[in-house]
Amino acid sequence: MSKEKSTRGNASQFFVAGELCRRGYMAVVTLGNSPNTDVLCSNIEGTRSVHIQVKTFVPGNRTCSVGKRAEINFGENFFWVLAGIPEPDSDSRFVYYIIPSPVMAEYVAEGHRRWLEEPGRDGQKHKDNAVRIVMLPPRTAQFTGWDISEYEDRWDLIEEKLNT
Repeated sequence: MSKEKSTRGNASQFFVAGELCRRGYMAVVTLGNSPNTDVLCSNIEGTRSVHIQVKTFVPGNRTCSVGKRAEINFGENFFWVLAGIPEPDSDSRFVYYIIPSPVMAEYVAEGHRRWLEEPGRDGQKHKDNAVRIVMLPPRTAQFTGWDISEYEDRWDLIEEKLNT
């Protein structure tokens, strides 16, 4: 992994935690101490919490790599945040897609299953691997038609779990 990719990934976790703190929640970055949770967030009382896995992309990219774990439904209190962190000298804005784990698991697993069934470029069978990607708007997933646009800035999905 390149140094820049690592630091961008770290930065995105802090940006996500910062946004949740700005909204009045307690959010901590796990610094790699939890295999499936980059940010742990709770309400101020500490009575409700959510786990967040952050994946980073550069705004304008076509895809965001999420890996094989995205096929696992970690439950209703687990979210994936695809964080578009602009280059330091860019005029692009920060972009966040907040996707519940059950939704991510369903679409990523289905898309990968269909990809495996589809013949490759030269008609060969695709070989299974750990790569899983999510298409970024304005693009939609090739095999499922999944469009994640509806999840842009959906911090309310996390807030709902922390406030009910």
